[in-house]
Amino acid sequence: MNKVLKTLLGVWNTKTIVAIAIGAALFGVLMNYGGIPIYTNTRLTTAMIVPVIVGSMFGPVPAFISCSVGNVIADLIGGWGLWFDWSVGNGVLGFIIGLLPLYGAKINEGIFKPVHAVIYAIVCVIGNALAFGVITPLLTVAFYGGELTITFLQAFAGGIANTAVLVIVGIPILYALARRSARGSNLVMEEEKEE
Repeated sequence: MNKVLKTLLGVWNTKTIVAIAIGAALFGVLMNYGGIPIYTNTRLTTAMIVPVIVGSMFGPVPAFISCSVGNVIADLIGGWGLWFDWSVGNGVLGFIIGLLPLYGAKINEGIFKPVHAVIYAIVCVIGNALAFGVITPLLTVAFYGGELTITFLQAFAGGIANTAVLVIVGIPILYALARRSARGSNLVMEEEKEE
C-alpha cells in the first residue's frame, strides 16, 4: 500500500516542482499554438506530450497538476475564460497517463517493453473516455449548467485527437526516455565497478 501511494504521489523535490512548472507553461502554450483545430475550441495538440513526459518521469500527481494548471494557462492565453471542467478533465488524463509504474513501465529505470506500450495505449483510450466522456461533462453541468451536446462532441473529438497524439507520439517518447535512463544507469554501474 505504501509503495502504491509513493508511486501515485511521485518523488517531491526541486526537480519535480520545476518540471511541473515547465510542464504547465508548455501545456498552456502548446494548447494554443501547437495544434490544429478539429472542432469548436478543440485541437489536435502537441500539448499531450506534457503528461507523457511529466507523468513517466515524475508520477501521476505531478502530471495532474501540470495538465490542470496548464489548461488554466491555455484558457488565459486564449482569452476563452476559465473552464475548470476542462482543466480537471486534462488533469485526470495526466494522472491516468502517469500511472505507468503501476503496470511495470518504469521509465526512470529504463524499463518500457512492448507489453507496456500495449497497456499504455489501452490506458490512453480509457483515460480519455473517463476524463472527457464522464468527468468533464459532469463538471460542465455542475459548474456552468452547460449544454452537454456540445461538451460531448468536443470531448469525443478531443478524446480521439488526444489518444492519437498520446499513442503515436507518446510511445516513441517513452521508448526514448527509457533507453536514455537505461544508458545512464549502465554508465553509473560501470563507473562503480571501476572504483
